[in-house]
Amino acid sequence: MAKGIVRSMTGFGRAEGVVKDRKVTVELRSLNSKQLDLLLKLPGAYKEREQELRQALSERVVRGKAEAFIAMEAVHAAKRTSFDRPLIKAYYEEIRGIVQEIAPDSPVDIMAQVLRLPDVASTSAERLDEEEWEGLKGLLRAALDGFDRFRCEEGARLAAELVERLAAIEALLSEVEALDQGRADRVRDRLRAKLAELQADIDQDRYEQELIYYLEKLDITEEKVRLRAHCAYFRETIQADEQQGRKLGFIAQEMGREINTIGSKANDAVIQRLVVRMKDELEKVKEQLLNVL
Repeated sequence: MAKGIVRSMTGFGRAEGVVKDRKVTVELRSLNSKQLDLLLKLPGAYKEREQELRQALSERVVRGKAEAFIAMEAVHAAKRTSFDRPLIKAYYEEIRGIVQEIAPDSPVDIMAQVLRLPDVASTSAERLDEEEWEGLKGLLRAALDGFDRFRCEEGARLAAELVERLAAIEALLSEVEALDQGRADRVRDRLRAKLAELQADIDQDRYEQELIYYLEKLDITEEKVRLRAHCAYFRETIQADEQQGRKLGFIAQEMGREINTIGSKANDAVIQRLVVRMKDELEKVKEQLLNVL
């Protein structure tokens, strides 16, 4: 995976070709899932290689609800069934003798009965030789390459939307930071004006202590700093050369905690409206992250 490329868990890939005398088709598709959930459908001839095929698919698919279908059909008709002529003849003679002895006039189709008996016909086992196995692996790689390209294309669209949503959250945070400047002074002035209006007789030392405690409860400086740091880490992670989905999800959860705390501590209608908008953007981020590998 190239550095800085987000991959979606939605993918599709297909490859087909002729392997010896068979037309083989490999088709892959996947949707989002927390873990790898792989359904593999194979023709009987390929069952002996199922574990190796699962391993190859697991290494490239990594995560998601995936379905892999491998189908084959003969390019040229081939004889695969043979009959045991001596056994058929022996069965036929024995059954005819029994019929003639017991019910000579019975309208029995002796040959039809014989062909239903065990071991009169055998089908040659279809086995996957090395040449066919190498051909099948080549088609599987081609299908997986197409699958990866699809995931990268979808991932690029997801990444663009995630970055756009992140920028919106950062812009709203800047507005919060601007509104927060001087907020403590405004709160202090408002309280003093209210006390003056009430003409209350207060202990100034106690008043200052309570005021400091109250303003500390309203202070959102740490939350703003942490949220800004989480946004920067989110942007850094989305450009990393690793599977980003789970990590981005964890970062988004931390962003949500800081946004919620800002909203609960701000005690300011305008800031709380900005918080609501940040929450809305973050929910859209989380929805998109469900599909990031």
